[in-house]
Amino acid sequence: MGSDDHKLCALDLGPTSPANISFLTGRNLRVYNEDILRAAKDPAFLTRQEDGSHRVDAEKFFAENLAYPAGQFDAILAWASPDYMPEELVRPLVDRLRIVLKPHGSLLALFHTKDAGPDSPYCRYHISQPDVLEIEPEPGFRIQRIFNNRHIENLFQDFASRKFFLGRDNIREVVVIR
Repeated sequence: MGSDDHKLCALDLGPTSPANISFLTGRNLRVYNEDILRAAKDPAFLTRQEDGSHRVDAEKFFAENLAYPAGQFDAILAWASPDYMPEELVRPLVDRLRIVLKPHGSLLALFHTKDAGPDSPYCRYHISQPDVLEIEPEPGFRIQRIFNNRHIENLFQDFASRKFFLGRDNIREVVVIR
């Protein structure tokens, strides 16, 4: 086995960010990237409901997305994905993340603390230094909901621990350990 076989693995659920890749690989992590929100907008995953509306078919979506073996990742950067995901994908997303995260692995998620309405921008996050996160607004996504602390605790109830931190710009940082 080569030395790469023992590298820690991180999954970044946002759009590809050269800054994140550089930061994480500079710390000897193998980096995987999956833009989960863009994938959720793919019309191939939509099913028509009886009332004529469309919903994302979660089973079909996860058959093609986040299809990693159990316990592959030591760390996951979920960013604010749950705030922008279609409702029918949120719980299955968290369940899938728990499966692909190694025991004692860490997951970082960001949640809005108040609704700024449709003008609440989706942002790309770039790690530029160990204590600096650059934020770049990106059009094309609307916030779907605001999770309160209890809802976040319920989402991550199957994880070993959850820690909440109040960040800047009406963002709550949540670190969960599997």
